[in-house]
Amino acid sequence: MKILAVADEECAGLWDYYVPGRLREYDLILSSGDLQAEYLSFLVTMARCPVLYVHGNHDGCYRQSPPEGCDCIDDRLVVYNGLRILGLGGCRKYHPGAHQYTERQMRRRIRRLRWALWRSKGVDIVVTHAPPRGIGDADDPAHWGFQALLELLDKYNPQYLLHGHVHPRYGGSQLRERAYGSTQIINVVQRYTLEIPDREIPEKERGQLLWKNKPPKQEED
Repeated sequence: MKILAVADEECAGLWDYYVPGRLREYDLILSSGDLQAEYLSFLVTMARCPVLYVHGNHDGCYRQSPPEGCDCIDDRLVVYNGLRILGLGGCRKYHPGAHQYTERQMRRRIRRLRWALWRSKGVDIVVTHAPPRGIGDADDPAHWGFQALLELLDKYNPQYLLHGHVHPRYGGSQLRERAYGSTQIINVVQRYTLEIPDREIPEKERGQLLWKNKPPKQEED
């Protein structure tokens, strides 16, 4: 399965200067947030494969105008072609605004997913906006990562965690890929291509998006 992961910066080659057929090779597109809704709608139209997204901290406008034809996986666990994918958008709370969470709130969100994770026997890809604490985050409070994500990785050992939020232009040593135990942590700002061997699944499930839990009610505090 070939996956396109995107976040934070719209890629001109996939939008303004798009060439027909350029997205044909992808089986799935994952967004880690902070992208224009129109951009994701364009991708899902041109690629003709699912686009799954989580919210970034600048995606408050999605409430009124969400990306058309795309599926939000925030606080959800879904299975696509045998691949178990968990969404946990948002960043550390640093001022009033949408899609920002304290450590306590993030831990609560993860706890609510325990049944879905048990039912699915774990997770393969975690899609977040913010990185884990100390692995690919930055020194300023707005770009601190979540300790709760490290605890999630320690318990479930997913193959990948994909995040955005920390742009390479912020300076410092902003590597694309980092290893944490058996998990590959990848900063997918703008775009990143991931290839995963196809899974053996029943033919009736191929190409189907299987939802493993209902979205919880969102809390403001």
